[in-house]
Amino acid sequence: MTSMLTIMPKNAPMPAEPRPPRMEPLARLPVFFALEGRRAVVAGGTPGAAWKAELLSAAGAEVQVYAPEPCEEIVALAIDPPRGAVTIHRRTWQPGDIAGAAIAVGACENDGEARRFADAARAAGAPVNVVDKPAFCDFSFGAIVNRSPMVIGISTDGAAPVFGQAIRGKLEAMLPRGFAQWAAAARRWRTDLKTSGLSFNARRRFWQLFAERAVRHPDAEPQAFDYDLLLKQTQAEGGRVEQGSVTLVGAGPGDPELLTLRAVRALQSADVILFDEHVSAAVLDFARREAKKLLVGKAQGATKTGTLMAGLAKSGRRVIRLRDNASAADDAEMTACNKACIPVEIVPGVTALSTRVPDAVQRVA
Repeated sequence: MTSMLTIMPKNAPMPAEPRPPRMEPLARLPVFFALEGRRAVVAGGTPGAAWKAELLSAAGAEVQVYAPEPCEEIVALAIDPPRGAVTIHRRTWQPGDIAGAAIAVGACENDGEARRFADAARAAGAPVNVVDKPAFCDFSFGAIVNRSPMVIGISTDGAAPVFGQAIRGKLEAMLPRGFAQWAAAARRWRTDLKTSGLSFNARRRFWQLFAERAVRHPDAEPQAFDYDLLLKQTQAEGGRVEQGSVTLVGAGPGDPELLTLRAVRALQSADVILFDEHVSAAVLDFARREAKKLLVGKAQGATKTGTLMAGLAKSGRRVIRLRDNASAADDAEMTACNKACIPVEIVPGVTALSTRVPDAVQRVA
């Protein structure tokens, strides 16, 4: 993002910029391997090995299974794989079999074999998973919610697999299966949009409209008509998409988990977030990590804060003003935006704002 020194209005005070909170410790790093057309090795012929081979095939890998006596599930999988081919080698695996593999999975009978397989995979440069033996694993398979190309992985680091499955069940119920069609449409339309002549801000607005339409019509199969409609809607907004904006979000008091969906969407689209010292850090966690977060308060002064908000918006930034409550100072901040002809939205956050709004300022419920 452009340095804040280049987007501050002239003579505007520089508010405090607190150090952004660090990511909380992760038991596992969630990553998604691109395996289409790449070779994957599965050693062992058990049902557990069959399930891992099915996942790898579904991801597009060319799966090589080494098993003297493969189970029925593996044989059936080789006949009818979900995506990438599954080939069975009816013999015990050898270290040379892993050479060139993008990933290696072993269903090993004991720790000695598990250690030998893990060592061979690492020597070949392949990330390794040993079924049900986490001590020998570089990565693990979590519970999966499949709305491909949108995929959600859930891990409890082996602490509570049943809990992970319960969370998966909740997400399965929450996410319409039609989202898979919308995600696939997004992948198809992305190239067309890049060559549409729209600016970066206009393309971002297109995807905001796309997300809104997908949420409203999750089970509708997106057609070329939808793309044309969204493109026309974006173009109809004209120069407005190049302008910045200010959104006021009520951020307390209350549980941050009670933030409205509209407030969360606003935070996730912000370029700059101005917040009071009493706003919970948990509320800021909902913002996208790239957003600039600036602390403003009584020492800053409502009029100066309003000038700052207007200046940032006039430079094209999407500004979120988080406040822990409504006060008489609200008018001063919004009046500054009004004088600069910057549109202001009022979005209920944890609690709805009840402040008086100048007539020329737009109120959004």
